[in-house]
Amino acid sequence: MADLFSVAGVSTEAAVSDDAKPLAEQLRPRTLAEVLGQDHLLATDGPIGRMAAGGRLSSMILWGPPGVGKTTLARLLAGAVDYDFIQISAVFSGVADLKKTFEAARITRARGRQTLLFVDEIHRFNRAQQDGFLPFVEEGIVTLVGATTENPSFELNGALLSRCQVFVLNRLDGVALTGLLTRAEARVGAALPLTAEAREALCAMADGDGRYLLSLAETLLSLKATAPLDVAALGQVLQKRSLAYDKDREEHYNLISALHKSVRGSDPDAALYWLARMLAAGEDPRFIARRLIRMASEDIGAADPTALLIAVAARETFETLGSPEGELALAHAVVHLACAPKSNAVYKAFKAAQAAAQASGSLPPPLHIRNAPTKMMKSLGYGEGYVYDPDTESGFSGQSYFPDAMARQSFYQPKGEGAEARIRERLDRWAALRNGQAGKP
Repeated sequence: MADLFSVAGVSTEAAVSDDAKPLAEQLRPRTLAEVLGQDHLLATDGPIGRMAAGGRLSSMILWGPPGVGKTTLARLLAGAVDYDFIQISAVFSGVADLKKTFEAARITRARGRQTLLFVDEIHRFNRAQQDGFLPFVEEGIVTLVGATTENPSFELNGALLSRCQVFVLNRLDGVALTGLLTRAEARVGAALPLTAEAREALCAMADGDGRYLLSLAETLLSLKATAPLDVAALGQVLQKRSLAYDKDREEHYNLISALHKSVRGSDPDAALYWLARMLAAGEDPRFIARRLIRMASEDIGAADPTALLIAVAARETFETLGSPEGELALAHAVVHLACAPKSNAVYKAFKAAQAAAQASGSLPPPLHIRNAPTKMMKSLGYGEGYVYDPDTESGFSGQSYFPDAMARQSFYQPKGEGAEARIRERLDRWAALRNGQAGKP
């Protein structure tokens, strides 16, 4: 197993041969204690740390963004508990490869050793292939460690998940990224040619990806700069990384959820941030516009009747102007919706009315509110007794408009926020008139 963990600096010969390797490869941790940014899992009281200390591993799924050390962690775990290590990639491996792997693991087990099977991008295997792991995991022929950047709940079989623990690896924070840069400088024996502010900007460019940060650092170290670069010069030298995002997977829904909840929570600053994040990552502004219209109806409703108008106008403005000018209209709508009074009373009322409609079946409207365009319909009582509300002194007749066989229902309960406060007053007055509990207004 030693050959799997040979790292730069172990010996003079290793250091010479490692010089040709990428910096990220040279700096791979040699022990679990050297892994940065995952203390919640690897500390002595962390779940993986306890397993490693006990000398026995359970099958697990490592879920996290790129460049946080999933592959390295799997290798180090195998070394920590003295398991044989086999690595395959779901991108390049098929059924034949899996059969060979399981057969090799079975032979290894017969010799009294355990095998850690590391499967990179495990979510790339289809459902049938994932099922193929089950008997070998259950029998203990392999200890499965799968790595994925996608939400296991969506991408992995429930049967496989039930046999594995899921551990979430964090994107590397500023402390971890700074630690990586320090290691890189110590490794090459030179300081990065950056001002303090540019150094922070470099970490921000990495966006939590340690491997990418070391790639950037390697580029800077190769420049042989004579003076430290400031933030502006750094931006000219390095291409800014695209924000991590996908339009049809979890991150897409995470960010729109963040925008929606920021609007609902009346935080215009956070809402603008998530809007900017989505647009910068390439989200279709039309998708955002549609969701803003939904927010206006669902979370604001009658508390601010103009919210829906502004959301619709923002969509139409974007269609007219396109990007980037039309994006300002989306920002306008986001701020208005976030600052508007909130009420889901209409949303809840409609849900309740839908439930009542399902439960009541096909009850007909009462005769007095049916139109009577023919003599026969009039003779049957259609329209008889109907009172035209604007003709009444109070502008309110108090008649029932529910089916005769259905008791009056109360679906809409205004929250008393914004315009709904006045609506609440009117409904209370009409209810009193309907019940004969108040005089004329």
